[in-house]
Amino acid sequence: MNAELPRFDPAMAARFVFSRGHPGWLGLHYTAHGENWVELTLPWREDLVGETDSGVLASGPIISLMDMACGMAIWTTTGEFRAAATLDLRVDYMRPARQGAAVHGRAECYRVTRSAAFLRGVAHDGEPGDPVAHVAAVFMFIPGNTR
Repeated sequence: MNAELPRFDPAMAARFVFSRGHPGWLGLHYTAHGENWVELTLPWREDLVGETDSGVLASGPIISLMDMACGMAIWTTTGEFRAAATLDLRVDYMRPARQGAAVHGRAECYRVTRSAAFLRGVAHDGEPGDPVAHVAAVFMFIPGNTR
């Protein structure tokens, strides 16, 4: 980590990242973090529902939630922003989210190598023990100065 730059802070970064672009449009927001994990929330919105009559959030926004949580978990673990691309993101859906419920996504970065980061996570709608989906991901770092 570059000693001249402050340690990556997901709560502070979320203020900027979630105010614009795709994460901003989705309405993602920061919930909590630890040494190697980040939790974000995707609020329920009618225009994010997959099948109109179901009232259940579509899978696409949930995938975006987990992809962003994974990226932020990498930066939280390493303490710095490094450009990284999603190489593999596997989402195993266990059940649909409850009708009208926000979805919370928690991603944990459990290994970082010179060129890649490995993550696992859970998406749930209020009960972590009854997940909507499990996630496994690999991100690769993009070479070059990204600061």
